[in-house]
Amino acid sequence: MVKLGDTAPDFSLKDQNGEEFRLSDYRGKKVLLSFHPLAWTGICAQQMKDLEANYGRFEELNTIPVGISVDSVPCKKAWAEYLGLKKLKILADFWPHGEVARLYGVFRENNGFSERANIIVNEEGKIIFIKVYPIRELPDVEELLEFLEE
Repeated sequence: MVKLGDTAPDFSLKDQNGEEFRLSDYRGKKVLLSFHPLAWTGICAQQMKDLEANYGRFEELNTIPVGISVDSVPCKKAWAEYLGLKKLKILADFWPHGEVARLYGVFRENNGFSERANIIVNEEGKIIFIKVYPIRELPDVEELLEFLEE
């Protein structure tokens, strides 16, 4: 598991539109990595909708939120359209299966998907926030925004 102060492992994943997202391309901004177990599940859907609804607030705090799960790009595309996501990128940690979740220490080997977790990377690429949630708990987006406002 990564720790506070660690340099965030760089990665590149495709988003729901098949476009490449590379973490290191966002140096100079904070990045919220919002891991969720699986698309098409209730809590995961609300987790992504909360990020979308607050996207402007994250931008004001120089932060790019992204969702990450082990689902494929076509699955992510259909789910993003279903949820009405317009700004939020949701990344496919599909192949190698769960590789980015493993890099960050949040992959659940016995389940084949990630923990529900939020990790914030600062402008210099250092990890400044880590929280792993019980799998059935919806993360509090206000807690994240308050942390970023400090």
